[in-house]
Amino acid sequence: MNSIKTLFIMNALNDSSLLQNASFVRPEYFFISGFSGIPYSQYYFIFLIFVYIVSVCGNSFVLFMILVDRSLHIPKYMGIFNLALSDFGETNALIPNLVKTFLFDSQYISYEACLANMFFTFFFAGGQSLTLVAMAYDRFIAICLPLRYHAIVNNSFMFATLTAIWLLNIITVGTMVLLITNLSFCKTNEVKSFFCDHGPIFKIACNDTWINVFMANVFIAIYLYLPLTAIVLSYLGILLALTKITTWEDRLKALKTCFSHLLIVGVFFLPVVSTYLVATISYLHPNARIINTSLSVTIPPMLNPIIYVLNTKEFREFIMKILKKKNITVPQVQALEK
Repeated sequence: MNSIKTLFIMNALNDSSLLQNASFVRPEYFFISGFSGIPYSQYYFIFLIFVYIVSVCGNSFVLFMILVDRSLHIPKYMGIFNLALSDFGETNALIPNLVKTFLFDSQYISYEACLANMFFTFFFAGGQSLTLVAMAYDRFIAICLPLRYHAIVNNSFMFATLTAIWLLNIITVGTMVLLITNLSFCKTNEVKSFFCDHGPIFKIACNDTWINVFMANVFIAIYLYLPLTAIVLSYLGILLALTKITTWEDRLKALKTCFSHLLIVGVFFLPVVSTYLVATISYLHPNARIINTSLSVTIPPMLNPIIYVLNTKEFREFIMKILKKKNITVPQVQALEK
C-alpha cells in the first residue's frame, strides 16, 4: 500500500514538473498559414509588389521634399514627415516578408524573427495612428484659434509631441511583444494570419493568456478607439468654428486645408473599423478577414503620399521647381558641349 502511495506521489511530482517545464516551451519556428488555400493568391502577391514599389518611392519622395525644402520645416509638415516615415517603416516591415513567405513558399519563420516582425509592424502602424491625431490637433488649432496658432503649435511643440508618440510606441508595443515570450506553444506552431500577428499567436499558446488579451485590448484602445474619437471630436470643433465664419467661400477655404488629412483618416481607419464591425456583428470567413486586413495595412502607405502630393500646393510647387531646373539645365549643358 505504501509503495502504491509513493508511486502515486512520484507520478504527481513528475506531472507537475512537466507542466512547469511546458510553460517555457518555445518553437524554433512558426508556420505562417495566412494565404494558404486562397485561390489565385499569387496574383495578389504581384499586386502587393506593385503596392510596395509605389509606397517606398512615394514616401521616400515626400521625406526627401520635406528634408531639403526649408520652407516646409513647420509643424504641419513635421506631422506629414512623421506619417511618411511611419508608412515607409510599416511597408518595409510587412510586405517584403509577406511576399517572401508566400510567393516563394517559405512559410516558416524563426521565433526571434517572428517577434521582430511583430514589433516593427505594430510599432510603425501605431505611429501612423497617433500621428494622424497630432495632425488633427494642428488643423483644429489652425481653424479654431488662428490668432494663437503660432504661439500654441510651433516646431518645439510638434517635435515633443512626435517624440512622445515614438516613446509610447516603444513602451506599448515592446511590452506587448515581450509578454509573448512568457507563453508556451506546446500544441501547434501554425499562425493563422499573413504575418506574425499578435492575436493569432497568443491564441495558440497553452498557458494562461489573460495578460496578453489585456495588452491586445490596451493596444486597440490606444491606437484605434482613442485616436478615432479624438479626431472626430476635433472635426466637430472645426465644423462648429466654421459656422461662425460668415461667407461660404471662407468656410470652404478653411475646410480645404483639412481635405488631405480627412482623406487619409478615412483610408486608414475605415477598413480596419469595418472589418472589426463585420466580425463582431456576423461571421467573417478567415480568408476574407485576412484579405481585408492585409489591404487595410498595405494600401494606406501607398495612397498617403499620392494624396498629399496631389492636394498640397507646396508639394506641387516643389515638383514644378525641380522640373523647371531640369529644363533650364539641359539646354545649358548642350550649349557648353557645342
